[in-house]
Amino acid sequence: MRQIFFDTETTGLAAEGGDRIIEIGCVEMINRQLTGNNLHLYVNPQRASHEDALRVHGLTEAFLSDKPLFAQIADQLLDFLAGAELVIHNAPFDIGFVNAEMKRLGRSPITDTVGSVRDTLLMARDLFPGKANSLDALCRRLEVDNSNRKLHGALLDAELLAEVFIRLTRGQDSLVMDDSGDSAQSAEFKLAALDLSSFALPILQASEAELLAHERVLGELDKASGGKRIWQAA
Repeated sequence: MRQIFFDTETTGLAAEGGDRIIEIGCVEMINRQLTGNNLHLYVNPQRASHEDALRVHGLTEAFLSDKPLFAQIADQLLDFLAGAELVIHNAPFDIGFVNAEMKRLGRSPITDTVGSVRDTLLMARDLFPGKANSLDALCRRLEVDNSNRKLHGALLDAELLAEVFIRLTRGQDSLVMDDSGDSAQSAEFKLAALDLSSFALPILQASEAELLAHERVLGELDKASGGKRIWQAA
């Protein structure tokens, strides 16, 4: 199965109110293994970010001024996502922004291009009802290292989400492959039956001093229990 862990950064929270996408991160996984075939795009939104959003992602209007418009990267994005399952944390937010951009271009919704969409926020709420289920909260709960997440970044967040997803679905503990390159799915070990009858096991006898010491301990236990020990009852 081909899955794309998908995240965006935006100028604000209102896709239908004119806020725009400024960064897209896509991390590819096939059969529960990262491929390294990722897509990372910055987009010129032709507007400034809201102050609160800027504090979250740190992508200034000056930095984005020479980046391509969404119209210029739309085909590249659609080609990369075609037929894949999108895995997104709080999917309605990111899908809403992508669809708003597609609508401006007179093109069909992103769901017409991808195979399906899976929302890890809904998965987490089912698994951890009543608890905080933000990406940061899940990283802490599932012991995914997010120490590099000083600011939100679409590619970094997509990479973290991939680790969180693996642990949420309990298929394996990590995306890291061993040195042989075998996936966790194929790592099955079969041990041959061992015939123990061929081994001569030594019998260790207690010495006289050890037997006397043992009897003294039993006597002390018998005294402490008021003569109620039952393991040597006749």
